[in-house]
Amino acid sequence: MTAKDCILGRRSIRKFKADPVSHELIAELVETASYSPSWKHTQITRYIAVEGALKEKIARECSSLYPPNGDIISSAPVLIAVTIIKNRSGFERDGSFSTPKGDGWQMYDAGIASQSFCLAAYEKGLGSVILGLYDQEPAESLLQLPEDRELVALIPIGYPDETPVAPRRKPVEELLSYQS
Repeated sequence: MTAKDCILGRRSIRKFKADPVSHELIAELVETASYSPSWKHTQITRYIAVEGALKEKIARECSSLYPPNGDIISSAPVLIAVTIIKNRSGFERDGSFSTPKGDGWQMYDAGIASQSFCLAAYEKGLGSVILGLYDQEPAESLLQLPEDRELVALIPIGYPDETPVAPRRKPVEELLSYQS
């Protein structure tokens, strides 16, 4: 499978089969995603694989912002909590910002890593969807995150139980401009 095949073929999956996902496969996905670029090679993205009762508790108690996300989390055999180490990406060693984006660069790094993780999952026959609507504080509390970490996304993964068609894309002419 080429990178283009992976990018064009991957879809957001919201319904999963009950088949378990092996811990070895999850570790392989994280290893692949670890090669994602990051600000000054800070590698701030960390993953927590959540299963069983804790996954169900997060689905029930952390989806009031968008209740259908609770159903998606429940249907997946594994929930990946994507976290970052705060105050590293986009910062200098003295704590000052390196860029006018302030701490916003850390979300860029986490986004790159999350997409790499999802593409690696797709290549292995798994489906995923990156969720941004969840109740952050209760989720961080249930995950017992240390003070220096922040939850930035939830990614339910598993074997797909649906085959969504590609949504319409904007034409290149609308997306691309040239300047000289």
